[in-house]
Amino acid sequence: MHNPSPLTSSKTKSIKGNITVPGDKSISHRSLMLSAIAIGSAKITGILEGDDVIATANALRALGVTIKKENDIWYVDGVGVGGLAEPASVLDMGNAGTGARLMMGLVAPYNFNTIFTGDASLCKRPMARVINPLEQMGARFITRSGGRLPLTVIGSNSLMPITYELPVASAQVKSAIILAGLNTPGVTTVIESEATRDHTELMLRGLGAEITVQEKDGKRHISVKGYPKLKSIDIKVPSDPSSAAFPIVAALITPDSEITIKNLCMNPNRTGLFITLQEMGADIEINNQRIEAGDIVADITARSSKLKGIKVPASRAPSMIDEYPILSIAASVAEGITIMEGLAELKVKESDRLQAIADGLIINGVKCGVGSDSLTVHGGKIPGGGLVKTYMDHRIAMSFLVMGMVSENSVTVDDGAMINTSFPGFAALMNAVGSNIKGY
Repeated sequence: MHNPSPLTSSKTKSIKGNITVPGDKSISHRSLMLSAIAIGSAKITGILEGDDVIATANALRALGVTIKKENDIWYVDGVGVGGLAEPASVLDMGNAGTGARLMMGLVAPYNFNTIFTGDASLCKRPMARVINPLEQMGARFITRSGGRLPLTVIGSNSLMPITYELPVASAQVKSAIILAGLNTPGVTTVIESEATRDHTELMLRGLGAEITVQEKDGKRHISVKGYPKLKSIDIKVPSDPSSAAFPIVAALITPDSEITIKNLCMNPNRTGLFITLQEMGADIEINNQRIEAGDIVADITARSSKLKGIKVPASRAPSMIDEYPILSIAASVAEGITIMEGLAELKVKESDRLQAIADGLIINGVKCGVGSDSLTVHGGKIPGGGLVKTYMDHRIAMSFLVMGMVSENSVTVDDGAMINTSFPGFAALMNAVGSNIKGY
């Protein structure tokens, strides 16, 4: 049984310091999976050691991959494309939606069955969006109603390549299809109308895969040729912009504050929040921009700012889909009204994030309105004093702890335990630079 761990955050005088946030979660998952099917030994540094990524590492071990950790370095002995082994037990993915969906694509081209399960939150999340294209390739699935976990992937070593246009922008679905395509003859193509995070494509290119990205009629066509001989490389995982979002917004909305975060992933498909905050008037400075492991990396400094409400276009959603909870906190203190559109994807995250955000705002005295795929937040002073239901969602928990730093009364989240899925040590780190979070 899961034991809830309530946390309470109270008004903060200032946030100051140079901090390091955990490694990027998306890149951590992919660095383990792709190293596992490359040839040779990979050395990975900076990996996020949160519960989600640990679940992926354990699943790969169950599939016959040797993964060791010495100090802060992870070593993965790759088995090559087609070299995974049938797992002897069920793969428990915990809360890792990315891990579960990508692993389903990874095991689909094998002539064995793989059973996936997860925690209560993950078992509520829809998997049909991944199941549908993988079934078109020739895999079969046994699932609970609604295509939910626990489920069994009935793999096949005779999958066929497909050309698949994503009905909804999703890097997870795109990556699952690409991973299946690596172990499938011919060329597998994914078409996306809106660009999503491209860590899978960048990393595969670095490992030697034949992968092309073309723009046709305003859409991106990503094609991968099957059966590549991937060669292991050493990977340095940059810091996660989705995790950095919390201390950055905390510094922007707290008086007399300045935070610097180094070695942050600045992939253009991940920087929507920073662009939005700058449009709201945020004092954000980006320095030392460079390329590491095919991705753009930089150092970022955020200072106290007077924010103004804006309209955030739906087209920006794919580049900041995980950041809307914390953006809603920034909008709560901004002058005027902030309108966010294109948020339908938030309904199928770790929780129905759209409703969870609105409920948390309302119980803390912030006026807001929810549409089918939109959120309107009226800014000003935050009364606070509410108990926020997190629905086992780490980003809801961290966002409302940031709210407590600037609200008139303390804000309590009903459970902070799930924060460890993406940001181990969050409360201690924030307290070290000036916040007042109790209960961890």
